[in-house]
Amino acid sequence: MPTLPEPTPTATAAGQATNPLTDSVIAAAVDNAIEKAKRQGTSPKAVIGNTPPVEQPGRAAMSGKAVDDTVRIIAFGGTTFLTCGGVALVMVTSEVADPTAIGTFFGGLAVLALAVARLLHRAGQAAPTEIHQTYTGDIYQDQRNVQNKNIGAFVKNTNQQ
Repeated sequence: MPTLPEPTPTATAAGQATNPLTDSVIAAAVDNAIEKAKRQGTSPKAVIGNTPPVEQPGRAAMSGKAVDDTVRIIAFGGTTFLTCGGVALVMVTSEVADPTAIGTFFGGLAVLALAVARLLHRAGQAAPTEIHQTYTGDIYQDQRNVQNKNIGAFVKNTNQQ
C-alpha cells in the first residue's frame, strides 16, 4: 500500500494569528479586481493603466454649447464676408465706390454687428442657468417662508416664520 503525505490544515489553529502576508496578498488581489472592474465597467472606452489622457489631433474637445457657438460664429463671419464682398463688387462695377460710401457701409455693418452681439449677450444673461441635481438617499426639503419687517432710521430686523 502506498504512503500518502499528511494533509496540511487549511484553517489556522485556535489561538494562532493569521499570516499577515497572506492577508495583504488577498487584500491586494481584491483591490486589483475592483480597480479592473471599475476600468472595464459598461462604458465603451475602457481605461487601461493610470496614464492621463492625451489630447488627440484635430478639433479640441469642447462642450456642446461651445461647439454650437463656434458654428454660429463661423456662419455669421462667412455671411458677413459674402455680403460685404458682394456689395463691394457691386460698388466697384457700378463705379460708385468712393471712400465715404465704403466707410459708411462697413461702419454701419460694424455697428449692426456690435448691436446684435450686445443683444445676444443680454439675452444670455437674462436666461436662467440650468441646474442638474442628483440625490441619493432620503431627501428633506425645508419650505419655510420668512417675512422681514424693517422700520425706522435704526433698523431692527424681526424674522417671523
